[in-house]
This record gives sequence, C-alpha cells and structure tokens, in this order.
Amino acid sequence: MAPAVVERDHAAIWAALADLADPEIPVVSLRELGILRDVRTGADGVPEVVITPTYSGCPAMGQIEDDVRAALTTAGLSARVVTQLAPAWTTDWMSETAREKLRAYGIAPPQGGGGEHCNGNVLKFARQKPRHETVPCPQCGSTHTTETSPFGSTACKAMYRCLDCLEPFDYFKPY
Repeated sequence: MAPAVVERDHAAIWAALADLADPEIPVVSLRELGILRDVRTGADGVPEVVITPTYSGCPAMGQIEDDVRAALTTAGLSARVVTQLAPAWTTDWMSETAREKLRAYGIAPPQGGGGEHCNGNVLKFARQKPRHETVPCPQCGSTHTTETSPFGSTACKAMYRCLDCLEPFDYFKPY
C-alpha cells in the first residue's frame, strides 16, 4: 500500500477514536489518558490500534476493546485491536488536558509520574509513591488532605479526604 494511503487510513482511525471516552472515567478520552497508544500497520498489512492498560489486571480492557471496535465500525473503518503491555503504561503518558478534566470531575490527578519515582526498568508493581506526597483536594484546592485507603473506586486510584472541606475524593496514583 502507498505511504500516502496508509497515512490517510491511520489519520481516519485516529479521528474516529479521538473522543472515545474511558469507560471508568467518562470525562477523559482514551487518547488523553495515554491508553490509546498507536495506530500502525501490522506485518500482514492490516491496520492495528494499540492499547495499553493502566495496569495489567485492568478490568475495563475488554470494554475498551469493544468500544474501539464499535467506534471503528460506526466510522466504516476496520482495524485489529492489539493490547500491548510493554512498555508498561505510566501516568507520564497522561495529557495535561486529562489531568485538568480529572480535577474538574473530582478526581485528584497524579502528582508526577513513573519517571520521577523510580527507574523505568523497575517492574510497575514495585513502584511506590513518595512517603510525604501532598495531594491537593480537587474540590477546594487545599493540600490539607489525608489518605484514607490505598484502594479507591478502581485499583489505579486511592481514597483521600480533605481535612478542610471534609470531602472524600479519589486520587489517581502515579505510576
């Protein structure tokens, strides 16, 4: 296939998936979160949409694959969906737009990312947040917050509570 045709097909696929929302956090797109990684041509010439889960056991991946296929079908496009685990997803891939949307939705976005907390070669599950991390409240902006549980509404979040406005909130853990 001619490079111009491949480029046009890839652009059409990116456009069809541009606003595809994350099933667990509907205010952000898969692309903004960095889950939608790439559109490429497979060795057999078939277009591939590459997705990477926020963690290897993410229960939303089946839904994400279905949503990608449905969006492509609606746009009259065809591509294979490929889940790629390496390199592991990191919150560094999250766009600033995604971080702002999370905050507006009531979820504290990650502070920093995987590259700031450890060597990128360390396995993801071994990464740990800094001990004295300050997480601003997405409701009032106060940094007078406390972690109430390392487990939030999903495995990639922790539960916090603001000690000023007393609101509980999810914090998207940095990886």
